[in-house]
Amino acid sequence: MNKLKSKLQMRSMFDRVLIASGFLLISYLTVQLLSFSVSNGDEDSEHQRYFNNSYKIFSLNLPTGLIFAGETVPLEKLDVREKLDRELLVNTYWQSSSILLHKRANRWFPVIEQILAEENVPDDLKYLALIESGLTNVVSPAGATGFWQFMRETGKEYGLEIRTGVDERYHVELSTRAACSYLKQAKDKYGSWTLAAASYNMGMSGLQKQIDRQKVNNYYDLLLNEETGRYVYRTIALKEILNNSSQYGFHLREKDLYSPYNFYTVEVDSSIADLTLLASTYNTNYKTLKLLNPWLRDTFLQNPSGKVYVLKLPDPDFNTPASNK
Repeated sequence: MNKLKSKLQMRSMFDRVLIASGFLLISYLTVQLLSFSVSNGDEDSEHQRYFNNSYKIFSLNLPTGLIFAGETVPLEKLDVREKLDRELLVNTYWQSSSILLHKRANRWFPVIEQILAEENVPDDLKYLALIESGLTNVVSPAGATGFWQFMRETGKEYGLEIRTGVDERYHVELSTRAACSYLKQAKDKYGSWTLAAASYNMGMSGLQKQIDRQKVNNYYDLLLNEETGRYVYRTIALKEILNNSSQYGFHLREKDLYSPYNFYTVEVDSSIADLTLLASTYNTNYKTLKLLNPWLRDTFLQNPSGKVYVLKLPDPDFNTPASNK
């Protein structure tokens, strides 16, 4: 009996110790969790303070007295200011895209500017190519192609050769002249380069339909579809940003920009069975030949009529960065 009582007392003491230990463990874990929670909260608060002090996003000052293609932008109108503000913000804070536009413009604008001057088209209209294609030979889902985004039939209408193995929508110089022909025709029709620019996006017939319906003859007074309604504003915004880069936070060194290609030209007036072989004859390769002549659309050139084509070929220093020349 005494032994049984002694065992019961020992077990009772053991249970009390076990329960006490459990309470101690729970208390310890609770303190640790609370400590972690407070510590983690302090870390988050510090992180937020650092973010607030370090990361700043600013609204932009709207420019004043803007001119586009010789025509005044009516910034006294509320919706004009707000639409321009939108495009300035989008193209300022979409930094990767706008930096690439800066880089490419340095390569291609000199080529386009010379042709616009020869064709008596305002220099500002070079920015149409910038927003049409980003100065790359893209193809839209609808099939519009090249820097100036000509559709196949429209390209042919304005003198571009488009056939098997040849597509001059990819030819920067020739497609720029075709774009000039279109823009001059639109200017003659509307009496305004701004409306001519808008028609480049939606077509002359589409724009004329809206002019007739709304009884106004000014781009800034027309209610147009979303794309064309933004089109000219985006053109103006990119002109403003590229001409005042540092004001919009862009700091590019000369060596950061893409320099114009260094090349020489040769004329051919016969078919070429193998462009790869031709390239090797001139100490280059097919890839570089196509880079300089993207209008060549196959590995051969059929030329039964004996037409004279001008091919660009790389200079010996073609691959040397401009900053090292």
